[in-house]
Amino acid sequence: MQNISELYQTSDILKKASAAKEQIIAWRRDFHLHPELGYEETRTSQIVAGHLRSLGLEVKTGVGRTGVVGILRGKEPGPTIGLRADMDALPIHDQKTVSYRSGVDGKMHACGHDAHTSILMGAAAFLTEHFRPEKGNVAFVFQPAEEGLAGAKAMIEDGLLRDFGIQAMAGLHVYPGLKPGQVTVARGVSCAASDKLKIKVIGRGGHAAHPHQTVDSVTVTAEVISALQHIASRQVDPLDSVVITIGKIVGGTASNVIAAEVELSGTVRTLNPALREQMPKRIETVAKGVTEAFGATYELEYGFGYPSIINDDKLVDLLLSTSDHVLGESKYELVKPSMGGEDFSYYTHHVPGVFFRLGTGNEAKNATYPLHHPMFDIDEDALPIGVAMLTAFALRYLGSHGL
Repeated sequence: MQNISELYQTSDILKKASAAKEQIIAWRRDFHLHPELGYEETRTSQIVAGHLRSLGLEVKTGVGRTGVVGILRGKEPGPTIGLRADMDALPIHDQKTVSYRSGVDGKMHACGHDAHTSILMGAAAFLTEHFRPEKGNVAFVFQPAEEGLAGAKAMIEDGLLRDFGIQAMAGLHVYPGLKPGQVTVARGVSCAASDKLKIKVIGRGGHAAHPHQTVDSVTVTAEVISALQHIASRQVDPLDSVVITIGKIVGGTASNVIAAEVELSGTVRTLNPALREQMPKRIETVAKGVTEAFGATYELEYGFGYPSIINDDKLVDLLLSTSDHVLGESKYELVKPSMGGEDFSYYTHHVPGVFFRLGTGNEAKNATYPLHHPMFDIDEDALPIGVAMLTAFALRYLGSHGL
């Protein structure tokens, strides 16, 4: 077994991780063939738990319903670092023509969670077989239901952090906008809070030829949508980011009928917690003012969803130095926050955490489609890089005695 102190000063770990590349690819393609939605990840969980048990780890299943946790204990007591991978797929039909195309109609791994799971399985094997920590422990956290169902919150409520004594968390996300061998990370707030919005505009229906006898909910809805955009452009400090997106509109029954009501569904993204708290009132003021002006009424539902990820500065510094050691200098980039949402955020509101992007894009391999696209795929050369980064980060964290 290689001396762990040598690992901190060399990139040899990447070469060693690459030896397991074919196995990691096999796991990833199997998961891609058999996608499971949030809280339905029974097959995936069984495979993960079986793998962890084969390594001789302590394993607990059913954490947060379908989550799995494996514990690798070091030779001596010390801090515990959690490494997280999400396991769920999306309700999207896979349009790729590859051998591992989803075998389930209407479901696919369009966000790379199959890769995350396979990478963490590889890291568990790598650490157990080659780099068991001298002091401290590693918790391998296989989480369900990231896609809108708050699996991280469910695992925390089920005792994940408390029962396993996890003092810090790290996670990664594949990203087609970067090439393999590149990583990005943001300091502090690194992604947006992601909230849900639903507005029902209620008018008075009637014949399309006699609009004066009705209150046209469709035209009122158009005004509401337009007015909502003025919140971002005219009511919020330009240096504060906010996105209001209406992604779904349902209304009307026929081309010659004025609809009695229209329902809007959307999302609100913010980085500033104070601004986030203001958004329901701001949106209601707009909806009320516009609908009243045109003789309509409204109903508003606003649901607070995932909070923002808050990356810990010390862990970001450790990640950057880890990247230098594993990938070589200048392979990372400090970036602005993303307006995307991620339930890894729940961990960072309880313990220090760091979440980074792993490059998986390659035009030659048709791996440049964005996340959540029906043609999404990755350059699988990135898989052992993810293993090496998580492994080295965990060891360096424990080697620094939890910072």
